[in-house]
Amino acid sequence: MTTIVPPAYVTQSEELYDKPLDPQVARRLVGFIAPYKWQLLLAAFLMLVATLSTVIGPYLVKIAIDDGLLAGNLTALRNAVLLYLAAALVRWGFIYLRVNIMAQVGQSFIYDLRKMLFEHLQKLSLGFYSRYSVGRVITRVINDVETLREFVIWAVLAIARDLFALAGIIVAMLSLNFELSLITFATIPLMILATRLYRRTARVAYRRVRAAISWVNSVLAENINGVRVVQAFNRQTHNYRQFSEYTNRYHLQMVLRAARVAASFLPVVDVLGALATAAVVWIGGTAVLGESISAGVLVAFVLYIDRYFEPIRDLSRRFDTLQSTMAGGERILALLDTEVDVQDAPDARPLPPIRGDVTFENVSFHYPDDSALVLRNIHLHVPAGSTVALVGETGAGKTTLVKLLSRFMDPTEGRVLVDGFDLKTVTQKSLRAQMGVVLQDPFLFNGTVKENILFGRLDATDAEVEAAARAVGAHDFIMELRNGYDTSVEEGGVLLSVGQRQLISFARALLANPRILILDEATSSVDTQTEQVIQRALVTLLKGRTSFVIAHRLSTITNADLIVVIDDGQIVEQGTHAELLAQRGAYYRLYQTGFQE
Repeated sequence: MTTIVPPAYVTQSEELYDKPLDPQVARRLVGFIAPYKWQLLLAAFLMLVATLSTVIGPYLVKIAIDDGLLAGNLTALRNAVLLYLAAALVRWGFIYLRVNIMAQVGQSFIYDLRKMLFEHLQKLSLGFYSRYSVGRVITRVINDVETLREFVIWAVLAIARDLFALAGIIVAMLSLNFELSLITFATIPLMILATRLYRRTARVAYRRVRAAISWVNSVLAENINGVRVVQAFNRQTHNYRQFSEYTNRYHLQMVLRAARVAASFLPVVDVLGALATAAVVWIGGTAVLGESISAGVLVAFVLYIDRYFEPIRDLSRRFDTLQSTMAGGERILALLDTEVDVQDAPDARPLPPIRGDVTFENVSFHYPDDSALVLRNIHLHVPAGSTVALVGETGAGKTTLVKLLSRFMDPTEGRVLVDGFDLKTVTQKSLRAQMGVVLQDPFLFNGTVKENILFGRLDATDAEVEAAARAVGAHDFIMELRNGYDTSVEEGGVLLSVGQRQLISFARALLANPRILILDEATSSVDTQTEQVIQRALVTLLKGRTSFVIAHRLSTITNADLIVVIDDGQIVEQGTHAELLAQRGAYYRLYQTGFQE
């Protein structure tokens, strides 16, 4: 039997959120709706009037009985009934307006928050995405934000309404009969005890539910992204069985546990309400028979008891939402508080148009959570317009070097300069606007072929798009597609071959017209025939640009102006293809074992 390992919410620090409610978190969440304070004040006023119309209802019943029925006064009875109906209409109309206002506030709030999260996610460094799964991030932006929206629309003013209604009912009960009020209030200690026990268990239960949902999304995203591998290895049945067992053991059981916790609290409230009602009816009924209180007072008091426990029941349900909101809010705030590893300096200035002269000055680098150097003492000067091939064993540090050039990371020591500008002194946007990257596995976005090529320069004309595609040899196969340049490639470009996606990525890079171009294993995943097309495209793509080419194929690097051999984070050799072969060193050994074709 397959061993069930702990799910992602155990291994990905979700347990850090299992702690008492933090008032600071609540204040920050309230801060998100501060821009809508006037709408909230209007909704609060509507809520106040609607609540008053609810509280006044039993008192109007008391008037109808005492001053109308028992006194034989038809006018008083009619007026009490009409006022009761008027109060009900006012309550209905004001609730309708309040719900509409809060729905607008909630949708605006969720729009603002998701924009904020998306903008922050765009700024986070690549290291963040290597630590967080896609499913977890999606859970933050979709599920947790939706939980906050529900809280804003239904819970914020509802909690205030319940508290206000509770206060109004208590005042009304005390004004009607002090002794009967004390009998009703005798249930408060039991209610406080039950609420404290409920809060303690519900807090843990609902945080585990949110963590379990995060894990389900993570595994689901992983299986969807890897569906080709799943089907290729015939793992559908196994993955389904494993997912079902995981979901049942963790997500389903956590949800059912939270439901049992919630279900155990509401009956307690109902039982306490029944006890209070029974005591009031017995004692109050005896008082009515003794003519110490009127029948109208007793009936009104019984109605107030029901309404007294109604906001308590509602507050308990709101507490469920509050627990879920606090758990989701903690996750959202933790995501927003995640620091961007690479940030522009306060005095950073835009990088002017560059020629593409690149210098690495004594550059060393290690990851923040690892003291081992990935690069050490790198000295390299690349004149503008040159093509540099970076070669070496897997893990030698080639990709790290170009990540430093793109400023996805900053060197631990040393400097990276472009045209003499230290990259730490210029804005990232101005740097990357003059750079282009073609990856080993090119990513195409859901849209048309033309839209994906335009990703490199949105203001390009159709003629410029076609010219870029022709230059890299992509035009012919594009025209053979069903709708030509307007053919949808679907998410990830799944309708195209690897070679076709690569050619489109070349056209995208060419259209952007970068001064510095990075090719990261751009030809390693294509067949020989497609590679010949790509090699011809490279001639156009590399011309006049400073280019860094990471490759394992000899045909990609033999014509480079400079070949740099990296081993264990250090430059061990550099020169042309012929010069390095003549040295019979590290490059010669790589050539003998892996580059020959």
